[in-house]
Amino acid sequence: MIGKNQNKKVARLRRAKKSRQRICESGSHRLSVFKSLNHLYVQVITPNGDRVIKTISSNQKSLKTKVKSNNVEGSKVIGKIVADFLKKEKIDKIAFDRSGYKYHGKIKALAESIRENGVNI
Repeated sequence: MIGKNQNKKVARLRRAKKSRQRICESGSHRLSVFKSLNHLYVQVITPNGDRVIKTISSNQKSLKTKVKSNNVEGSKVIGKIVADFLKKEKIDKIAFDRSGYKYHGKIKALAESIRENGVNI
């Protein structure tokens, strides 16, 4: 018998698969998000999906002083850092892959922070 948590994970991955198919058709860079209980991980992936350009997480040594905990404020800080990296790489439009998570809380704060810092999602 599959437990309740396993069913939630399967449903989230099913939702993620649908959105990733649409993103693949658009042909733009993808910003993939994964959240665990303790950390938030963000990856910038090439349009064809074969290479990860940059990985930024709240688990990195350089960010541990800026990101105190895994909450909305920490997501905003990570969003600003991601937006600065994207501007430096001259990527102005990106597809936001929320990986099947609901668009609220940490995920929403991350996306809005990236938008506020000048990147189109």
